[in-house]
Amino acid sequence: MLILLPPSEGKSSPENGQLLKLAELSFSKELCPIRAARLSKALDVEKSKPAHEIYSGVLYQSLGWATLPAAAKKRGVKSLIIISAQFGALRINDVIPHYKAKMKTSLWKGSVGAALETLDSNLIVDCRSSTYTGVWIPDPSKTVVVRVFRIDGGKRTVITHMSKKYRGELTRALLLEGTSPKSPRELQQVAAKHFTCELTESSGKNPWTLDLLISSNIAS
Repeated sequence: MLILLPPSEGKSSPENGQLLKLAELSFSKELCPIRAARLSKALDVEKSKPAHEIYSGVLYQSLGWATLPAAAKKRGVKSLIIISAQFGALRINDVIPHYKAKMKTSLWKGSVGAALETLDSNLIVDCRSSTYTGVWIPDPSKTVVVRVFRIDGGKRTVITHMSKKYRGELTRALLLEGTSPKSPRELQQVAAKHFTCELTESSGKNPWTLDLLISSNIAS
């Protein structure tokens, strides 16, 4: 299982940390040249921390990495892939500095695709926001896009910002499972323990979708 995450707009600014080492980041072979070209003097590379400490937005708050047990963290290190405007693609424990950058899909698309296509997974759970989806479009037959809707009086409306909260909660639930789901239907079984949800099968061209249906009484 791979879980694709966006970064977060909210990022912590460490007072101290480690030195950024581009060659030690994940997917260095494919992404290091672009990463090096995008480095700027504005980055305080001597105050770098693991990505789970830098990203501090709603999704990562709901993921709650620091409170996960060791087995769940081990699964997360292997499964979580963060699409980053500054670094292309990262794993959750890659050491990076605080940064501000806008995603340039055309810049990263070829190299990120080349890096991630090498990963062997029978299930890809796509929790990215739309800004980051164009960088890599994985095999639709094994990809499940997670969407979030508010249900009010039987009417379904899209939840925008707070959808990150529920994607974070789902990600945490998946990491806490004793075994990782291996198919879209197994993913739905895990999600159904925590959410009212609906699974729609891939059309062949488009991926599967998993809709989390949040009651208006709890959605915000």
